[in-house]
Amino acid sequence: MSNILAIESSCDETAVAVLSGDRLLSSVISSQIDMHRKYGGVMPEIASRLHVENIGVCLKEAIGKSGLSFGDMNAFAVTRGPGLAGCLHVGVQAAKTLSMLYGKPLIAVHHLAGHIYANEYVGELKFPLLAVVVSGGNSELVYMPRHMEFEVLGATRDDAVGECYDKVARVLGLPYPGGLPIDQKAKFGRHTYDLPLPLRAKGTYDFSYSGLKTAVINLVHKIESRGEKVNVEDMCRSFQDTAIEMIVSHAIAAAKDKDVRQIVLSGGVSANSYLRLEIERRLLDSGIEVLLPPLWCTTDNAAMIAKVASHLYDMKFFAPLDIAPDPNWKIEDWRKLSL
Repeated sequence: MSNILAIESSCDETAVAVLSGDRLLSSVISSQIDMHRKYGGVMPEIASRLHVENIGVCLKEAIGKSGLSFGDMNAFAVTRGPGLAGCLHVGVQAAKTLSMLYGKPLIAVHHLAGHIYANEYVGELKFPLLAVVVSGGNSELVYMPRHMEFEVLGATRDDAVGECYDKVARVLGLPYPGGLPIDQKAKFGRHTYDLPLPLRAKGTYDFSYSGLKTAVINLVHKIESRGEKVNVEDMCRSFQDTAIEMIVSHAIAAAKDKDVRQIVLSGGVSANSYLRLEIERRLLDSGIEVLLPPLWCTTDNAAMIAKVASHLYDMKFFAPLDIAPDPNWKIEDWRKLSL
């Protein structure tokens, strides 16, 4: 049974977790959302500085709650990428320092793999599977024939779905991040606004949300220029129906083409209540199982990084101590530990 301490600092959460075998002993997250909310999005320089301030506190709290010591760890794991360069650097340096200090292996983890493997906290991954990775920075369909093998079938060509939610929320006067307030407002609205379903081209599983974002912004400005008031609930419902439809339709088509046993949702947008209900409804009686991550594990955290690290530890796949962060690390290239 391996004891692994994992660090996540790819964006605006400083997180540390301790995993012992299959038991999550501690998971500590210091969120920066309140700081970035005033800017309507993550400010990279501020995020990096806050990681520097928070990493020591999070490490101390996580190890204290675990009941173990740093010396009890069999390995130290960290998110190497993708993410914001300065933010990643803080986590990588902390993990490298611990690895050198205690003479234990260092494990580099891909952030998106972490989101996928977060599902192991609620169920077993059944291969072949299709992972639907949807967040503020990513919209990807990832095919997995077996553990730790990834093939990206479709990816965002411009804005990710979570980024689109944030920008639509801003134009509607809703708080940041925009996913939850839009989801809540949509429950009380009707689909009354005509919005385009982007990227209908056959033969692709790619995503594109810039057109939908622009359509909402232009429609809101047009309505307001006429001196009329936008029905926020109806606009949220119309937008969410359209945004989620592209995810669900692409995912189901790819799952059937690849004849998968299971679809797993992952990433921050996987917390969206309509997405969860719709993908389960559409796959009912299809023979394809749907696995939904626990809500606590949809946003960035270190528990998901520890899950991936446990597999890599068993594989004895360790990183060199001169490893550097890779903000653009592709999930298919997770074995490549040099830039």
